[in-house]
Amino acid sequence: MSAGGLKMLQNMLEQLPASERKIAQFILENPRSILDSTVNEIGVQAKTSGAAVIRLCKSLGLNGFQDLKVRIAGDLVKPVEQGYRDIAPGESYFSIAQKTASNSIQSIRDTEEIINYEELERAVQTLLPAQNVHFFGIGASNIIAKDAQQKFLRIQKNATAFTDTHLVATIIANASKEDVVFCISHSGETAEVIKVLSLAKERGVKTISLTKYGQSSVASLADIKLFTSYSGEAAFRSGATSSRLAQLYMIDILFLSMATVQYEHTIQAIDQTREAIRFIKDGN
Repeated sequence: MSAGGLKMLQNMLEQLPASERKIAQFILENPRSILDSTVNEIGVQAKTSGAAVIRLCKSLGLNGFQDLKVRIAGDLVKPVEQGYRDIAPGESYFSIAQKTASNSIQSIRDTEEIINYEELERAVQTLLPAQNVHFFGIGASNIIAKDAQQKFLRIQKNATAFTDTHLVATIIANASKEDVVFCISHSGETAEVIKVLSLAKERGVKTISLTKYGQSSVASLADIKLFTSYSGEAAFRSGATSSRLAQLYMIDILFLSMATVQYEHTIQAIDQTREAIRFIKDGN
């Protein structure tokens, strides 16, 4: 069953216009009330309007009010989540290991719940015929870009993952209409990533973004928007910990989705790269 409606509302709450925020707050406080209510009834109960409910669903990237209802119904039958936990001074190694595992699993589960499968399909169908895929991210996001590049190269898909913005600008300036620029930024507000996306848009190059869920400058510029869940990370759960695993998870989903469409080609390419690496290691 679909879920993640409540997580979407929590993640987007502070970014919503006043009328939509009132509805989101009402639903978060009274999640069961939405199950048997109409759009207009929710609007009245939240002291706003049915039109604002429809706008809220659009802001969340959902396919209407029914989609939101189904997701919240799924949330209500899920086991109670432990939530994200931060470390404390003098914490035992065992406790740190347990919390890290719990936070990492939670981040991946939360991200799975908010996947927009129509956007995922668009991303796969855009990447499959791409002549070159140019991944770009700064700091911890460049680790994700490098991982994506390595995966794509293994299946004979030309890919780059540079951090030098001048070099990236040069690549985009000479990119063809068959290329794709794939930008990664957890915050969605990284200045260099915004500039690279703006340049790609100006040049007519297709773009994909991977950011935390919600409205952001990076997502607004991209043709195709992919998201990871955002939890309001604690001091030691910075963008380089659990959220990094969620980004890697989304790259894995993209890679495997592409692989299943061109399964035989992917198997052949991976076998060839495995043999090449074995030759480098063993010399025969």
